[in-house]
Amino acid sequence: MNFNWIDPKKIRRLPRTLLTGSLLTVILGASTTAHAMDLRFGHGGTAETAYQLGAERFSELLSDQTDGEISVTILGNSVMGHETEMFEQEMAGALDMAIVSPGLITDFSHSANIFSVPFLYRDVDHWQKVLDGQVGQEIADRISQETGVKVLAYFGGGKREVVSTKPVNRLEDLKGLKIRTNPTKPLITAWQAIGVKPSVMAWKEIYTGLQLGAIDGLLNEPEWVLRMRFNEVAPHLVMTDHDITVRLLTMSEQTWERLNESEQQAVTKAARESAAYARKVQLKQDAEALESLVNQGMILHKIDRDKMQEMVKEPLKKVVADMDLTDLYQMIKDVN
Repeated sequence: MNFNWIDPKKIRRLPRTLLTGSLLTVILGASTTAHAMDLRFGHGGTAETAYQLGAERFSELLSDQTDGEISVTILGNSVMGHETEMFEQEMAGALDMAIVSPGLITDFSHSANIFSVPFLYRDVDHWQKVLDGQVGQEIADRISQETGVKVLAYFGGGKREVVSTKPVNRLEDLKGLKIRTNPTKPLITAWQAIGVKPSVMAWKEIYTGLQLGAIDGLLNEPEWVLRMRFNEVAPHLVMTDHDITVRLLTMSEQTWERLNESEQQAVTKAARESAAYARKVQLKQDAEALESLVNQGMILHKIDRDKMQEMVKEPLKKVVADMDLTDLYQMIKDVN
């Protein structure tokens, strides 16, 4: 293995004097190894997540393609801070690489808002083609131009559904339900068009909110429903597939410019291959989580997704136009 894993628990146990000395040199400064370059790669996932497994694959591929001249120190589990903080560090050239949610960087990139639009993809195949094709590259280029942080490739793969305390056997059963959503205009507009009452609630308050009836449900992917045990208080999963998560594999432009042409090609190749691998891992983990939820008694409900898409089509078009994203939206819809 050619990657280094920094255990955040070990960091917290070390004396403050060490944190300001040699260890901080590894985390924030130059590598102490003999490699010509060491890339510091931050992400918010734990050791078993697609984030970490994808980062490890990137490190292995890059080391192979550069004969070990470029190494990677993986700083997972939010050692380097929240994703927004990591992105800001990349903008400043203080961190080389990170995996970030596009929804967390919309203050820096207008184009990143496109990924907040629900019902954007027909299915997983369409999603893959968007991310790996010309449209994905166009979005990556725009985000890079707007932020000074290069988008190398796309992670992701969690299918988002509706988690509910009440059974939803028909589309009409969603009407009037108080569903916790992220406070983005496309998401709120779409669910209002379906008849849902979007509610804003802090992540840490969701479980209690479901228990007390402050909300009737939320939007989430099976992996996180299982991790947070939401199924204990909301035993119904409505298979809307209204979104498939996208995460950006990013690199500071300052780091990119320090690479020669051959190294840039190696980084690009390793990024794309590792991202494709990470997406497969995420889709597999999501499917396994769904199976576990069913085994624990969660009830699945299938409703008319085509009708849902028809209901949100015109309201979303207006919102997308207001956000000046019509060209990207149409480019995604046109991908075959």
